[in-house]
Amino acid sequence: MLYPLKFKPIFKDKIWGGQKIRTVLKKDFGKLNNCGESWELSGVEGDVSLVSNGFLVENTLNELVEIYMSELVGEKVYEKFGVEFPLLIKYIDASDKLSIQVHPNDELARERHNAYGKTEMWYVIQADDEAELISGFNETINKEVYLKHLENKSLKNILNSVKVKPGDVFFIPAGMVHAIGGGILLAEIQQTSDVTYRIFDWDRVDDKGEPRELHTDLALDAICYDGKDEFHREFKPLLNQPMNIADCKYFTTNILEFNQPIEKSYLDFDSFVIYMCLEGSLTLLTNGCENTVINMGETVLLPALIDEVNLIPNKKAKILEIYIS
Repeated sequence: MLYPLKFKPIFKDKIWGGQKIRTVLKKDFGKLNNCGESWELSGVEGDVSLVSNGFLVENTLNELVEIYMSELVGEKVYEKFGVEFPLLIKYIDASDKLSIQVHPNDELARERHNAYGKTEMWYVIQADDEAELISGFNETINKEVYLKHLENKSLKNILNSVKVKPGDVFFIPAGMVHAIGGGILLAEIQQTSDVTYRIFDWDRVDDKGEPRELHTDLALDAICYDGKDEFHREFKPLLNQPMNIADCKYFTTNILEFNQPIEKSYLDFDSFVIYMCLEGSLTLLTNGCENTVINMGETVLLPALIDEVNLIPNKKAKILEIYIS
């Protein structure tokens, strides 16, 4: 019988990465110099997650979808995505600012890369004083204006920079130019896609002294040039009540901060559920399964066939709850 599944994190050494995945989230990334990302749940080719608990240990996520199909992901999800798991779940630690980038939408990604587009969201876990990120343009522009600023290296003048604090939520639809600034630790929920067009990288060089590749031409038709900031939201969780913080056709994300047991029913769902533990720890109780302890920094996949769970906090816990509506 399927049970709540944990997976081995896939750690990524990044030029802009830092130490917070170890120091804040308590995840051991070994001998990496600067860990920029911890891929918690991934079906991306070449980086497929491995189960770390129970009798299915060492099985890949994609193998499980192939074997258990709708029992794992839900009938509707399986009919649409087949054996490809539809979401990529990460923690990101930006010690230095990331490149300014954009992701193509489904149509463009399918045409160019035979892949899905990349709509994503960020939940800020920790931020240093004065930390900021880039979310879209500060006014509506066109390609000509964009290219002029790109050539003059004044792109930041037309971008929407936002100072951030823990609890901030950013929704990043495909086509929105964006960049995570230095000093930010966040959780990222996104479509299963690793297609990124790098627009500007602050004139950085890699460990060989070479500038990193830019994708100027590819990005032109992928960018949405509208100047809107309706995608930044601030949420203060209500104790012991789930609160929706993102809802789109690709995923739904709720936040839940609780200090007493919570009963969850997924009888009306047709989807897997993912829990990301952001603070504290909890025990997940399900009928017929061993109790599952979820500590800060851990992620658990609840199979679709499990429709009732009890979440028991150890004093207090904060989690993200993610599924496909």
